[in-house]
Amino acid sequence: LFIVVVAVNSTLLTINAGDYIFYTDWAWTSYTVFSISQTLMLIVGATYYLTFTGVPGTATYYALIMTVYTWIAKAAWFALGYPYDFIVTPVWLPSAMLLDLVYWATKKNKHSLILFGGVLVGMSLPLFNMVNLITVADPLETAFKYPRPTLPPYMTPIEPQVGKFYNSPVALGAGAGAVLGCTFAALGCKLNT
Repeated sequence: LFIVVVAVNSTLLTINAGDYIFYTDWAWTSYTVFSISQTLMLIVGATYYLTFTGVPGTATYYALIMTVYTWIAKAAWFALGYPYDFIVTPVWLPSAMLLDLVYWATKKNKHSLILFGGVLVGMSLPLFNMVNLITVADPLETAFKYPRPTLPPYMTPIEPQVGKFYNSPVALGAGAGAVLGCTFAALGCKLNT
């Protein structure tokens, strides 16, 4: 029950991490930030439960719960007429599998889990998350069909900086995720001590 409760809370914190439809001017920036936020939410909880149970496979189970609850929540939004126009993909599962693999392959070595697992999840999740962005049917059409209320001046989108960060949100997200992933994997392990 405890693992379900924490996974549900993680889901609530990551539930909007694919809402690129309404941020067409900010799509790449949003993508990078959301990828990092998902990486950190996944890795803290998954590492915590992995080291708590000591059973390889727990991280994938954790990610599966996050995925199922996200499907449930977004299906409810569909029913309420919320204009999501893309498939909700289970982006956490492959990264969680890598975390389990590291834990199993290094014979449950926590330091290897933090270093290798953190880097692998941080680098892989932005790549898998790109699937979410690709499956948006037509973001501009949807954005015009369902306009947001007028934004305050500080939220008004500006023209994107073309070429900034080599125009690669995946690389930026993966680089930041790899560094932060280790830190948060260490936090997940520390929660057990």
